[in-house]
Amino acid sequence: MSGIVPGLPDIDDVLANALLEGLAVVEERLKQAVAIEDPMVKWTARHLLDAGGKRVRPVLTLTSAALGSTNGVTDAAIDAAVLVELTHLASLYHDDVMDSAPTRRGTRSAHEVWSNSVAILTGDFLFARASALSARLGLRSVELHSATFERLCLGQLHETVGPSADDDEFDHYLSVLADKTASLIALAGELGALHGGADERTCEIMRRYGECVGIAFQLADDVLDLESDASTSGKQPGTDLREGVPTMPTLLLRRRAAGGEPGAVRIMRMLEGDLSSDRALQDVVDALRTDAALAEARQMAQARANDAIAILHELPAGPIRDALVTFTRSMVERGR
Repeated sequence: MSGIVPGLPDIDDVLANALLEGLAVVEERLKQAVAIEDPMVKWTARHLLDAGGKRVRPVLTLTSAALGSTNGVTDAAIDAAVLVELTHLASLYHDDVMDSAPTRRGTRSAHEVWSNSVAILTGDFLFARASALSARLGLRSVELHSATFERLCLGQLHETVGPSADDDEFDHYLSVLADKTASLIALAGELGALHGGADERTCEIMRRYGECVGIAFQLADDVLDLESDASTSGKQPGTDLREGVPTMPTLLLRRRAAGGEPGAVRIMRMLEGDLSSDRALQDVVDALRTDAALAEARQMAQARANDAIAILHELPAGPIRDALVTFTRSMVERGR
């Protein structure tokens, strides 16, 4: 069943069928979760959902659920997948305002269509709907979801403020990735296992795995932001560069520039210049595409993915573990 399940090409047919059926239900429940009669919010809340998406987190949630169930994907696991994706969607509304991103998933960002305030309040609305869903899943889910929500906020805050004079900028950046991205992927793995009926040890393995693969995912995204084009990614390459948002390639470049390497110094000067024009931004993107920092960042993503796969080997061998290994590799090989 090659390439049919997002992020899971060439997996066991029985598992693939169960995931496809579960994902179809997730999609319908997502539409129900954002539905509201309010004439304004009914459109803003659907904006990013209608734009599509890879549904990475629901795929992981449902695959994790299969670890604990002999009867396929449970109804509670489907609700858990909806919860995680709703939280992700809500965070995107906020992220696009913070980053002044003009597009998302190939369409105009919500704040570009309406306003910053409308986008932020729509994100808050979706967080509220996600919180209600967590309550339906039980106290443990509420606790896990609220802790993750806290980390999402702290990650965004620490990214916005930046490292202190005493902080190592690489450690600071990786902690931001852990909170902003990995925490929600870890929640997907842990909630899926929990509501699939897995034991406590399996839930803990999936939490650790999610933390690790989440960082790999974001490091790969740093690379993809420079390597892709808007027609395939739905987002203009180099948006983070324009907004001065740190990425692993730029941190690696800065370290070499501080050591006086001429090529790195030249690109750093371009980065620190005026990037308001598309031409200037494209020049920097082109320069970074041929710089060693991009390959080094890609290697770092692959190393994290290998660590995540090592964690998976604490699980019993079988088609579900094989599917999770495939999922891991797909997270760092996107666009290649």
